[in-house]
Amino acid sequence: MGMTLTQKILAAHAGLAEVKAGQLINAKLDIVLGNDITTPVAVNEFEKAGFHSVFDKEHIAIVLDHFVPNKDIKSAQQSKQCREFANQYDILNFYDVGQMGVEHALLPEKGIVTAGDCVIGADSHTCTYGALGAFSTGVGSTDMAAGMATGMAWFKVPSAIKFVLKGKFGPRVCGKDLILHIIGMIGVDGALYQSMEFTGPGVAALTMDDRLSICNMAIEAGAKNGIFPVDEVTKAYLKGRSQREPVFYEADPDAEYEKTIEIDLDTLEPTVSYPHLPENTHVASEGKDIKIDQVVIGSCTNGRLEDMEAAYNILKGKHIAKGVRGIIIPATMDVYKECILRGWTTAFIDAGCIVSTPTCGPCLGGYMGILAEGERCVSTTNRNFVGRMGHVKSEVYLASPATAAASALTGCITDPRTV
Repeated sequence: MGMTLTQKILAAHAGLAEVKAGQLINAKLDIVLGNDITTPVAVNEFEKAGFHSVFDKEHIAIVLDHFVPNKDIKSAQQSKQCREFANQYDILNFYDVGQMGVEHALLPEKGIVTAGDCVIGADSHTCTYGALGAFSTGVGSTDMAAGMATGMAWFKVPSAIKFVLKGKFGPRVCGKDLILHIIGMIGVDGALYQSMEFTGPGVAALTMDDRLSICNMAIEAGAKNGIFPVDEVTKAYLKGRSQREPVFYEADPDAEYEKTIEIDLDTLEPTVSYPHLPENTHVASEGKDIKIDQVVIGSCTNGRLEDMEAAYNILKGKHIAKGVRGIIIPATMDVYKECILRGWTTAFIDAGCIVSTPTCGPCLGGYMGILAEGERCVSTTNRNFVGRMGHVKSEVYLASPATAAASALTGCITDPRTV
């Protein structure tokens, strides 16, 4: 029996001719990633284990993004520990204030990850890089410590679900709507420890930003990773960007999948995930009676340039509803600068929003938009668990940038095709 795309990459990095679902392997790593929350824990474990060197200073990335610029003394101490470690071991891909971005937007943009890579990160949304045709997955800080020292990690080879995409999106429908639709269909454990592999003629109609958003939320279906085949869109994105030569793998024609799910992109509507699980999905047009207090547009899921453009196209020349707080967070400094150069930042401010330096910020209840008791937020982030963005009696509704921007204008959940 042939191998899936994920299995092909894992076999190559384990130095094996083939691997099978359920098999335990030890694989070489191309990138080990940490952020300002998880890296200090990994550093403590690294030192506790007696390590005195890293496997490769060019293949470790540390991005200070969650509570940076530092929001309090604890976050300042965590960042200081990261800086000291990065200086001690001369970590080349170290990103601090003024250079940092939200990690899973920054690494693809900088070409730190590329096609064919095997990547671990001490952050659950490391699965984002499957959009580039890489195997990437989140791990704990102890695995990060071992990875930094040895350049190796063990995995149980996942089985896979095949998603065959057909057609193309209608107006103001995007990758975020697709992944919310899928999670609503299969549930938050519908792909538990499996690879979500996307294929079919509809893939060609997806932009790289669509694919990054989709793979980012594979973990919200319980998946080990999400992954797209490498095509002309991928190659165009990687050209002149990749720090290393990309390697292109393909699934075997006789690869075995647990199930195959076909999705017609033409039929999808703007979709919203209601509290308190990503699987609680509804079409946006059903939400007109749900009043909101805040909108957040940003994060590793939807803070890229196309996301900013979607928000701009809805907000330009208009003003958000009275009583709604609009928070826009470009995911990287390059995105931030481009928004300024294109006049989008001015349009956002004129529409009554604030524009922040890149940060994870409110996504995980950090800062830059914490919710009080009873407040509701439409957010382009990836999780809406109880208390995720603040008070345990607040509510988070996950949506695309277009839906979030439209909702900011009306003060209630709104289908962006109607504004």
